[in-house]
Amino acid sequence: MFYRPVLIHPDDESTPFPPAETALDEPNGLLAIGGSLSPWRLEEAYRNGIFPWYSEGQPILWWSPDPRAVMTPDAIRVSRSLRKRVRNGGFEVRLDTAFEEVMRACAAKRPGQSGTWITPEMIAAYCVLHERGLAHSVEVYRQDRLVGGLYGVALGAAFFGESMFSSESDASKVALVWLAAQLRRWGYQLLDCQIPSPHLESLGAIAIPRSEFLLRLREALEHPGQQGRWRFDPDLDPLAPQAMGST
Repeated sequence: MFYRPVLIHPDDESTPFPPAETALDEPNGLLAIGGSLSPWRLEEAYRNGIFPWYSEGQPILWWSPDPRAVMTPDAIRVSRSLRKRVRNGGFEVRLDTAFEEVMRACAAKRPGQSGTWITPEMIAAYCVLHERGLAHSVEVYRQDRLVGGLYGVALGAAFFGESMFSSESDASKVALVWLAAQLRRWGYQLLDCQIPSPHLESLGAIAIPRSEFLLRLREALEHPGQQGRWRFDPDLDPLAPQAMGST
């Protein structure tokens, strides 16, 4: 059967997304065009395995690719060198203390990139989700200077990773190790990485069919998750054997 992306009016706050299974094969995962980045629309998207991804000047594009890159919080792969960076790298890792700053750092132009998909409109929208306790950030500091981090959306027992950055080697990986350890302690089941890549695979992500991802997502959404602003447990050890894999 032939499908084409659904067009959503920017003021439409009631029409649900079409089923993720109807997304295009090429470009892989394109499902809908338009709509808004309102809290309702964004939450509706993530609950159905859909996320926004577009460049400045384009309409909002909504995606659900097949396959999907995922990891579980207890299966993150930590190399010996990364283990040393986590333990002895001199970093201070915080949770939900500088959400907008992390987003802006993720949006900064990087070598080889002509632009960014993290537009000012998107930063404003996700900051609203953060204020509502649905979006979270991990910050990595060295001497009170932000050198790495990541952010994403959390619903139920699922965390949807959006972007990460490093201005110092391995800083974003350190953020991920800490986040995975805390998510595991809270009983989270799924860490969505969206699009497969060699970098994500090196950290333990695997590519699964979209159909399997949607099943696992539905199961994760049956759990209440952690509400409000997040903080690391004071006794959390990110390198505890039960909280990580190793290589």
